[in-house]
Amino acid sequence: MKKKIPIIIEAVDDKGYWGRVNFEDNLIVDFSKTIEGLKKKMTKLLLDFHKLPSAKFAFEIQYDISGLFDDKKYLNASAVADRAGISRLMLRQYRIGNKFPTKEKLQNLANAIYEIGEELKSLKIAIRE
Repeated sequence: MKKKIPIIIEAVDDKGYWGRVNFEDNLIVDFSKTIEGLKKKMTKLLLDFHKLPSAKFAFEIQYDISGLFDDKKYLNASAVADRAGISRLMLRQYRIGNKFPTKEKLQNLANAIYEIGEELKSLKIAIRE
């Protein structure tokens, strides 16, 4: 079975994606216009620095708070904060990197986002025929 290696998306802007991989006490950081491009760059860096061939691992895309709301603009940060029981001001501080959430706060945010996803998956849209 392939080892799963997280690529954590830290920031997204109109130029692309910043991501990081923590592997064997090394922090690897890079940038690309697309997530696929970032995966390719990280694959090359893991091979160059750790002699780890791509056949032995698979990337798992994860987001930190700022990267999530930068990339998924359709997520309303205020609504997510309300649902997670976190103040809107505090979530704003997390988003811009002035403060960092505890593990418990991150779990609350994740749960709120997962709940929203489940609600969206269960929606039925009426389409006129």
